[in-house]
Amino acid sequence: MVARAFTVAFEGVEARMVEVQCSVTAGLPAFSLVGLPDKAVSEARERVRAALAAMAIALPSKRITVNLSPADLPKEGSHFDLPIALALLAALEIIPKDEVEQTVALGELSLDGRLIAVIGALPAAMAAAAEHRALLCPKACGAEAAWVGATEVLAAASLAEVVRHYTGQAPLTPAEAGEVILPPQGRDMAEVKGQERAKRALEIAAAGRHHALLVGSPGSGKSMLAARLPGILPPLSAAEALETSMIHSLAGLLTEGGISRARPFREPHHTASMAAIVGGGRSAKPGEISLAHNGVLFMDEFPEFPRSVLETLRQPLETGEIMVSRANAHIRYPCRFLLIAAANPCKCGHLAEPERACARAPACGEEYLGRISGPLMDRFDLRVEAPPVAYADLDLPGGGESSATVMARVAAARALQAARYATRPGVRVNAEAEGALLEAVATPDAEGRTLLARVAERFGLSARGYHRVLRVARTIADLDGSPGVRQPHVAEAVSFRIAFTRG
Repeated sequence: MVARAFTVAFEGVEARMVEVQCSVTAGLPAFSLVGLPDKAVSEARERVRAALAAMAIALPSKRITVNLSPADLPKEGSHFDLPIALALLAALEIIPKDEVEQTVALGELSLDGRLIAVIGALPAAMAAAAEHRALLCPKACGAEAAWVGATEVLAAASLAEVVRHYTGQAPLTPAEAGEVILPPQGRDMAEVKGQERAKRALEIAAAGRHHALLVGSPGSGKSMLAARLPGILPPLSAAEALETSMIHSLAGLLTEGGISRARPFREPHHTASMAAIVGGGRSAKPGEISLAHNGVLFMDEFPEFPRSVLETLRQPLETGEIMVSRANAHIRYPCRFLLIAAANPCKCGHLAEPERACARAPACGEEYLGRISGPLMDRFDLRVEAPPVAYADLDLPGGGESSATVMARVAAARALQAARYATRPGVRVNAEAEGALLEAVATPDAEGRTLLARVAERFGLSARGYHRVLRVARTIADLDGSPGVRQPHVAEAVSFRIAFTRG
């Protein structure tokens, strides 16, 4: 008799359906597992055997063969334990075969039969809903999986509970979705004294998702400003929260099944490896740029990152996705993030302070920032110098604009963009507009075009630089509530573009 159960294999944020077939036939006693399993899946045989023994269910002295289909799809992870156990129990006629086939299952088994939480419950629930099947998972994953809402989620604490459910002794009740985690009360922009130009740049960056580079002496407040950026970003929409949570589910970062409306804020250290930043490793896991999807990636000491890591950012910054290639897989992850980079002006950090600068100034500054290649620098819409804060500014009492005030302007600008691009799939903010669409929504008035032409000739703007100025000008106009892009908007956008200009 051949029994079937269903589970999933993960390819990036997508969950592909896997059929688990189990056959119990006469022959020498054996328990074989085929279908391209990795080591964790192969070890499922012993975990399933021990879990069944804990329930006083002995395996028959026959040949047991479990096939994971399609056979050419790599199978990784311990979540195959539960579907293998279900297929085996159905083949042994302990639970009804037909009911098992109506369920997608995932979960790791302990040796005493308890079900242990696994990663990926949210994308697995999405796949189950697409197949019009229920999802069966460990109790610890139920609140997370139930967020999909389009399918029934059954969460059990042990294999014994699963058996009682299928035999009708104690049916499981559907799991309820976890809590919505609202953005926490973050640090306030009003606490930052001075650096008004840098504050304005971050407001524009937040409004249109424009990448920004902050350059300034150590202690000038670059990291302090970046840490307050989440406080001026609007919360994630329901669709964005689900997108982001699917990635975090695969990384095991969801907290107690709750879905967060706070935008991710990731700040990797400059010693982080290529795999940690862009994704990879043996199983091609998402990296920091994907974990920052729909949020902020803050890279402090930007020139100190390995050159290979910095250059790898160029394609994701343009396309909003990253392809992680391995010998047996090509995995695509979304990564539409807002990059905020911070750097010292030179190796010693004091180029902007002549009395403290080293003997190699200004050549040391050109050499240090030269670690950022021209094509990568070209992708920063906003380039800001953050000078040392004068003591007179530090001695002033607080009272600058609060994060709530700035966020209100950012939210209003985002609302204008949402309405503008409502009929444009894949475009949510000004930074994503391109081609004819960009020309239609961001072409300046006559004075603005004249200014832009002079700047392009004077500073040799690349085609990419020209279009990025238009996008920033459109965002500034949105913050200003202006239906059209005017000369002052272009002038401000250009002022942020020409700092550290190399093209």
